[in-house]
Amino acid sequence: RLVKPPRVPKREIEAFTEDELRSILNIASGNPLEALYVTALTTGLRQGELLGLRWQDVDLKIGTLHVRRSLMWVGGKPILDSPKTESSQRQVRLSPPAVASLRRHRSAQNELRLRLADIWRPEHDLVFTNEAGGPVNQSNLSKRGWRRLLENAGVRYRNFNTTRHTAATILLKRGVHPKVVQEMLGHSSIMVTLD
Repeated sequence: RLVKPPRVPKREIEAFTEDELRSILNIASGNPLEALYVTALTTGLRQGELLGLRWQDVDLKIGTLHVRRSLMWVGGKPILDSPKTESSQRQVRLSPPAVASLRRHRSAQNELRLRLADIWRPEHDLVFTNEAGGPVNQSNLSKRGWRRLLENAGVRYRNFNTTRHTAATILLKRGVHPKVVQEMLGHSSIMVTLD
């Protein structure tokens, strides 16, 4: 009680620069998870929210998606659960590049589903799947796919969560009201968004 604890220094939150973002998106073009990367970088969804998206949550005609669940792995098994907080359940507007990317992804996924009908796992109807239609393992995505994508783009490695900071930073720089950005990211407080 007599000792004053040291303050934990705040870690500087980094976002990708616009040049880095362009490099990442150029390299992601044609990648099986291109739509995931484009959606992540333009919406700021959490990794689990992206991997828990079902096609029934996406409306490509009006360009929106609904965050209703999150995918997490517990004991080596995928679990679809409700998102992090109540404010995490939300509707998110998609950018035209995200809509176009998701349309191409859906078409490619439908072709793959027909080709692999014997082994395809349609039970979750997930937007982003592994090669057999099952849930994407977050560890594989982060350690293999994401790291390799950044290396190929010539961009210094930063964790997948940097996509959230990048989306928020770009939206705020473009004059989008902080309250709109807060709701889009599913933050419970505007202070989290502004920090």
